[in-house]
Amino acid sequence: MDQDKHLNEEEKSLLRSISLNRIMIPVLLGVGVVLIMVIRQLDLTELSNFRWDMVTLGWLSIAILMYVARHLFYAYRLYHITDKAFNFWKCIELIVIWEFSSAISPTSVGGAGVAFLLLSQERLPGEKTVTAVLYTMVLDTLFLLAGMIILALILGPISIRPDATNYNALEGYGITLLSVCFFMFVYGFIFYYGLFINPGATKKMLFGLSKIKFLGRFKDNLRKTAVNVVIASDELKRKSMKFHVISFLTTAGAWTTRFLALNFIILALIKDTPGGIWNHFIIFTRAIAMHIITSFSPTPGGAGVAEYLFGGFFSDYIPSGLGSLVALIWRLITYYPYLIAGAIIIPIWIRSLILRRKRGENAVYGD
Repeated sequence: MDQDKHLNEEEKSLLRSISLNRIMIPVLLGVGVVLIMVIRQLDLTELSNFRWDMVTLGWLSIAILMYVARHLFYAYRLYHITDKAFNFWKCIELIVIWEFSSAISPTSVGGAGVAFLLLSQERLPGEKTVTAVLYTMVLDTLFLLAGMIILALILGPISIRPDATNYNALEGYGITLLSVCFFMFVYGFIFYYGLFINPGATKKMLFGLSKIKFLGRFKDNLRKTAVNVVIASDELKRKSMKFHVISFLTTAGAWTTRFLALNFIILALIKDTPGGIWNHFIIFTRAIAMHIITSFSPTPGGAGVAEYLFGGFFSDYIPSGLGSLVALIWRLITYYPYLIAGAIIIPIWIRSLILRRKRGENAVYGD
């Protein structure tokens, strides 16, 4: 209780987020869906033929390395975009907290609010905080949409769903994917236009939206965002082309390694995975499509939704009898570790903030 007086309400909320109940919700949702899949789909014959060997362990090790690389790419991006305000190890720590908070929040909410809190508590100057959060949103949206569209046009509709012989055959999944892509394009373009083309017009538009009656609950956030866009735009105008190239390359590296992890998991667990670069591009593209669809899931970290969709997206590469096993291992490598790491690191981070304030270190960040 004595520590609470050194925390503001946002920090107390973040500390409460690591309660066992908050962590168990996504775990139970994800594992529950996998168990239902096991009961319905698991083929004991397929399972009895499965063998853990050095090839399996080798590919799984590479999949784990892909996710380690993803984290390092994200950490370096934060290190770069904040102009090295934090040392690299501090960036690694902050990305763990960021990912943990996203894992226990509905994916439709996202991690922007958490990012603002994290960077501001580390005493990062306001303009750098705003720039880091808004610019990464634009970079992530650009990579996902550009990658999805370019690969789908090259590979055809089968790169989105295994049963799609033409784009009309995508039906409900196609409509959902297009709807989410359209929404991502709209907000991505608004922020891109505001950051790089006309921040004043974007500010006026967001202030105008804040006056609409049915958007009243978002009034404060819209107005705060309007001001933040102008601040971030001023900061980005001073950056060189090299700054933007490195920012995009680290973004591309983070997302590419994230999705490639699934390719290696399938290679590890499915012995007769069709070879050839074409098939791996199809798996990669479907991973992007599935991520985009689950990015507006109401469940924490897309838990339950991602596991449910998994089998349908990769049914031509993964026998239905092993779909639940592959889905479980995929989430064990790519999702659950952040729940464990965050639960360990966040209390340490909060205590460091408390100690810093007790010492009166109000202007220190990234040490």
